[in-house]
Amino acid sequence: MTTQTDKESASKPPILVSSTSATKFTTSLLTASSVPPHSAQIIADALVQADLRGVESHGINRLPSYLSRLRSGILSPTAEPTLSQTTPVVAQIDGQNAFGFLSAQLGIDTAICMAKTYGIGMVSVKHSNHFGMSAWIVQRAVDQGMMSLVFTNSSPALPVWGGMKPLMGVSPIACGAPGGKEGKPFILDMAPSVAARGKVYKALRRGDRIPTDWGLDKHGRTTDDPAEVLDGGVMLPIGGPKGSGLAIMMDVFSGVLSGSAFAGGVTGPYDLSKEGNVGHFFVVVKPDLFMSLDEFRARMDVLYKTVVESEPRMAGVDRIYFPGEIELDREAERRKSGIPYSTEEIESLNKEADRLGVPHIETM
Repeated sequence: MTTQTDKESASKPPILVSSTSATKFTTSLLTASSVPPHSAQIIADALVQADLRGVESHGINRLPSYLSRLRSGILSPTAEPTLSQTTPVVAQIDGQNAFGFLSAQLGIDTAICMAKTYGIGMVSVKHSNHFGMSAWIVQRAVDQGMMSLVFTNSSPALPVWGGMKPLMGVSPIACGAPGGKEGKPFILDMAPSVAARGKVYKALRRGDRIPTDWGLDKHGRTTDDPAEVLDGGVMLPIGGPKGSGLAIMMDVFSGVLSGSAFAGGVTGPYDLSKEGNVGHFFVVVKPDLFMSLDEFRARMDVLYKTVVESEPRMAGVDRIYFPGEIELDREAERRKSGIPYSTEEIESLNKEADRLGVPHIETM
């Protein structure tokens, strides 16, 4: 059922913000909250990249929850992750309860460095926090001509198949590979649920309804109200037991292996009761281990063309995209035209600016 508030929200035109202004605003909020400038830049770049790609559920609208955690003292603004080299191709990072973005960048960059020398690099991360959209981490490896796997666990939102209690996280599964001379890189970033939980929060912020197959309310009934899903309800896994199995897999590699929280023990970014204790797992592979780089890229071109030129197509489908291609196209468009935000989102961000005494976000 559509409410008057929903109609009013939908009728308001989006407010456009340039990526430069969004980044500047984000760094100003973070540095005003005692986050060092170099850390603030890493966080801002990742959040704005999510908005540029159309993954607004993991963009700068996450800032109010992050700032709340800083004010409550359960997220450290100044902590720096520490790295321990286990073998020449394996390392572990203790996130030290710093922003997850810092551990993620250190982790993927370390894995890239090892892979350049030895062909493969693996990094496990413990005591971390939410690191936003996984694709920005995959993109760092792609930009260095590397293949990658990016795993993380997260706070309970998904029941194991057959259960009703939120136990597993809606933890993204991400991986990537550089493309050829003619095609786009392969960048897959997906949740094991029908929709990412961040999309439910986005719908709540914007006063939108959600598809009824995204989640259940606390009574186990389908609902199109995001508030009911978030109030004791659960997200639904893709493919039933298959999505549940993928969520458990993420907990094995990110939580159990790392020594971080697992089995429902991760604290979510909106929970101010205790530290997150999130775990991550990164693997980077040099693509020319078994053939020349030119041959690998040529084979990727063949794969790209085979996918996007597939015929016949389903009814109503004008174009087939390679994984990650839609987001890359949207990023290129939004770098020119600006990032669209709702009035409610801009107002929420500016409230944080007022609280910290920094200028409001600059709109186009």
